Amino acid sequence: MKLFSRIGLGALLAAAGISTVYAQAVMQPTDPSAPKTRAQVRADLKEWLAAGYDPFDWINYPENAQRAGRIVAEHRAQQQGIAPTTVQ
Repeated sequence: MKLFSRIGLGALLAAAGISTVYAQAVMQPTDPSAPKTRAQVRADLKEWLAAGYDPFDWINYPENAQRAGRIVAEHRAQQQGIAPTTVQ
């Protein structure tokens, strides 16, 4: 009988330990150098493409990417309620 109660207690503790791992909320990392998930990279690319970035426009590459980057930054600042800063 002791053996069954110990096995049951061990199984209960293992289940509780595993459930806490899956119960943790997935939060956006605050470290900008933290690696991104594939979904985050795809979402960023969609934002850049919507802002006018064309990855195949290699003739106007720096200006095209900088302009799209400014638009994406302004859009994100508006979503967070932060006043955008202008860099000249």
